[in-house]
Amino acid sequence: MRHRSLLILTAVLTTGALTLTACGSRDDSNGDSGDGGNQTVVIGLDAPLTGDLSALGLGIRNSVDLAVKQANAKKYVDGVTFKIEALDDQAQPSSGQQNATKLAANKEVLGVVGPLNSNVGESMQKVLADENLVQVSPANTSPSLTQGQDWNGGTKARPFASYFRTSTTDAVQGPFAAQYLFNDAKKKKVFVIDDKKTYGAGLAGTFKAEFEKLGGTIAGTEHIDPETKDFSSVATKVKSSGADVVYYGGEYPAAGPLSKQIKKAGAKIPLVGGDGIFSGEYIKLSGAEGEGDLATSVGAPIDTLPSAKEFVANYEKGDYKEPFEAYGGYSYDAAWSIIEAVKAVVEANDGKLPSDARVKVAEAVGKVDFEGVTGKVSFDEFGDTTNKQLTVYEYKDGDWAAVKSGTLTS
Repeated sequence: MRHRSLLILTAVLTTGALTLTACGSRDDSNGDSGDGGNQTVVIGLDAPLTGDLSALGLGIRNSVDLAVKQANAKKYVDGVTFKIEALDDQAQPSSGQQNATKLAANKEVLGVVGPLNSNVGESMQKVLADENLVQVSPANTSPSLTQGQDWNGGTKARPFASYFRTSTTDAVQGPFAAQYLFNDAKKKKVFVIDDKKTYGAGLAGTFKAEFEKLGGTIAGTEHIDPETKDFSSVATKVKSSGADVVYYGGEYPAAGPLSKQIKKAGAKIPLVGGDGIFSGEYIKLSGAEGEGDLATSVGAPIDTLPSAKEFVANYEKGDYKEPFEAYGGYSYDAAWSIIEAVKAVVEANDGKLPSDARVKVAEAVGKVDFEGVTGKVSFDEFGDTTNKQLTVYEYKDGDWAAVKSGTLTS
């Protein structure tokens, strides 16, 4: 990994360094996303670039790369050239922590974008916070990351002032799904399944609580090992329960086969999940049996937002091999929140990065307020996005189609 005389802004991805070329492919050298300026700031990235969740991770990486290229093309920060360095965490907390340690040890690093998974985010937070490195995740949704372990017990306390996210939390997403299923889809009896991970179990828990509060019945609950891919026993239990819908807290590598096996067991009912299943990969894995399944995801559909049209057009022009997927817009906005912070810090210091740049950039991220790809980008006192918009999608005619966008009803 070459550093030269660079100041690096990390974007969290995981094991093993890699950098980007103009088309988003890997290269062994630092990704040069523009020229001009005499100070270099590298935005680091941590996400799963290989493995089952790489479709989402590569979309995150490419979108951050695009943000860097756009900032350089516009010469957005006078005297500063941005670059990106990506690390692959393979969706593993241990790898994420190793990546965070590696980035934090380099005093030229100024900030981090990532990761995808909430449990990976947990493993990285303290490492980065101890070095005053700002972290902006485009995809972490576990409420405890910003509001503390007792967030649902009436005591909210922000664990790390350096951690932010551009996606809304499962404290909103789970109940939003419950309200849609009970009030709109008229589902009254749900079987709840989760993968026992931080994201999946937390999402299923908030969904279950709201569904019961609304008057719905829990037909059964189960935990699965997402690595097995044999869910026949759970599928049989779902069939016997008489449930009219399944809610799954987890991600698409297990959700797709689970949906297929539930249908083949004779339960012709939809499987519903969160943003972790909202991917084209879910459609491939669930096959024809998955038609009619539902997913919620953060924000409004990207293609309906006027603010996103330029992003979509530029992404297509960028000739990236992989789609931007569910978190592309949020990754682009996460990178821009760091770029905006660097701009504010440089302009406040006579056009130069100060000696305490990490501290200053972290403080400046908390104050950003701009119109991004996903809408207004700003953060509340916990570091959570102020944008609470969510959308329900249905797997229909071989693709995801938006069904309803809105916010949680209190």
